[in-house]
Amino acid sequence: MIPGDQLTIIKLGLKREELWRYPATVINEFPNGILIEAFFNRSNDLPFHGVTFHPGDRFLEMYYTDRRYNIFEVYDRETLDLKCWYCNASRPAEIEPQKLYYVDLALDLLVFPDGKQLLLDEVDFGLLEIPEQERKDTLQAILSLQDRFRWDGNILLADGRI
Repeated sequence: MIPGDQLTIIKLGLKREELWRYPATVINEFPNGILIEAFFNRSNDLPFHGVTFHPGDRFLEMYYTDRRYNIFEVYDRETLDLKCWYCNASRPAEIEPQKLYYVDLALDLLVFPDGKQLLLDEVDFGLLEIPEQERKDTLQAILSLQDRFRWDGNILLADGRI
């Protein structure tokens, strides 16, 4: 894929059932993933742990084919200010022509611009029926991501620092 290509992001549940889909534009492709731009496409505002997502908010989303998470960098639609990073525990992304699939594993990490972190949905993750090694690998991936944000709170996908 090349910058400007259009694709559809498809979020899947553990049994590969479709949970959500939305259009996106390729910003850049890397050997181990892809950076895309998408816009919040729900019809109403969504308050979420001190952040409100508005229709039209800009999301830069980095998907990896070799990591157990993805990172969304969220910008306000009007002020263009960074709102947060939203990270999903997931199986590695599957990239096809014009489509990207990821299996969501419930556990999420919300990071605010001031560096504060919230680990979300730990109970739901604990209830997933997945192999124990996958559980350990996913937890280790999220721990390394938490450390990365503590080490460099300025992970900005927009600047190419991924």
